[in-house]
Parts: sequence; structure tokens; C-alpha cells
Amino acid sequence: MKRSILEAAKVVRSKNSGPFELTLDVIFKTQQYFELFRRRHFIDEKTICRLYKVSPKDILGIIYFEPANAVKITIRRWMPSGSPGETDIYGAQQHAPLLGLTYEE
Repeated sequence: MKRSILEAAKVVRSKNSGPFELTLDVIFKTQQYFELFRRRHFIDEKTICRLYKVSPKDILGIIYFEPANAVKITIRRWMPSGSPGETDIYGAQQHAPLLGLTYEE
């Protein structure tokens, strides 16, 4: 049965990582969920490319950080923060595609 990432994560957020980069954070509820996602590669380059419609060269890093039971993804912003036409200056609404992520145990 497919489950929502929200069953496994207590925090899913995004923020600027400077004017040209965006950081996405997923902090898991338990170490078991963290290990499941890391072991099964539920959040990997292919997933981020699909969800964010970016190429692999736009992914600057995907880091599973065990002390926090978290994964941090850094991607290039498609438009610099504060540019004319840019709609989310702080990058705070860019985590939404991750909310649709599902997984199977």
C-alpha cells in the first residue's frame, strides 16, 4: 500500500540557500523512517528531477544526515531570488512537490 511522505516526515520545508539556490529539508519522525528512505532511495536524483522538472546538473546535493534523521536537497533556483517575475522570494513555498511523494514499506 502506498503511503504519503507525511506519514514518515514531521517536517517538509524549503528555503533559500542564497539567491541562486534552494534547499529542501525532510526531517523524519523516527530513525526507522529515515533508514527506510535512505536504504530504498525514495528521495534520490531521479525523484527530484521528476518532481521539480530539473536536470541532474541542477541538483547540487542530496545529503542524508543521520544525526537529525533528515535529508537535505539543494537545487539551483530556476530564477534568482528577487528577480522580476519571481514569485517566492524566500523559497518558502517550494517544498510543495515533495508533499505528493509516496512510498511503500
